[in-house]
Amino acid sequence: MNASLHPRGSSRLRRQAVTDTPRYGTAPGHVRAVAFPHVLVLINYRTGGVQCLLPKSAAHWHEAARSGRLTAMPRLLAVHLLHIGALYPTPAPVPWAAPVSAPAPAASWGGAEHTAGLVKATGRFSTAAATALAATSFIERAGPRARAMNRLVSALRASAASTRRPASLAEAADAVLAVRRTAWHAPVRTACLEESAAAAFLLATRRLAIDWCHGIAADPVRLHAWVQTVDGDTVAEPPSTLAYTPALTIGARHQHHP
Repeated sequence: MNASLHPRGSSRLRRQAVTDTPRYGTAPGHVRAVAFPHVLVLINYRTGGVQCLLPKSAAHWHEAARSGRLTAMPRLLAVHLLHIGALYPTPAPVPWAAPVSAPAPAASWGGAEHTAGLVKATGRFSTAAATALAATSFIERAGPRARAMNRLVSALRASAASTRRPASLAEAADAVLAVRRTAWHAPVRTACLEESAAAAFLLATRRLAIDWCHGIAADPVRLHAWVQTVDGDTVAEPPSTLAYTPALTIGARHQHHP
């Protein structure tokens, strides 16, 4: 994760900033911004990249978002954001959405414990959950690594569109815990991203809808993925998950039929 800006760009970026920085630009829809009082976090859901802007650079982002003019920020900053795909050039001003506002985190001075996703799950191995985990792993590895997040988000959207009714809290919890139990046997990475996606896929095979959430918390900046019911109840998560501000939520409320 890139943790600060203003960037210390290469000489090539500095030359580019002087010669051919576009006047106008916009933020693509797959880039989400969450604003904390002390840092602005950008997540690129096409590449999985994360960029943190410190207050001075964050103020330039806000100003450029209102006008669609890249001249509202220093050239080197604009070139850097274009280079990492957080912005792209346009022939005319195209203002983009303001960042999602997040509350200031409680001061911890680095001494707080963050237990999101560490709810213990006991019970039997589930073949259905294993299949969902295998599908998640296949999606992540079925192409260039830089596009793994994009493939996973696309698959989650497709699976959400196939659902027919909301999962109850009990049904959703059964799926999440089945995935967590089975993940102990998995030979591949099974962190919160993979577990939450597999739970969403498992529920979708039963036409049951939930909301898949990916969010950010600060102090320090950290990411977490989880599922919640369509009514907004977090599923099999500790209270610390409430510290995360969702940057991306995938669901299919329009598909919820009896």
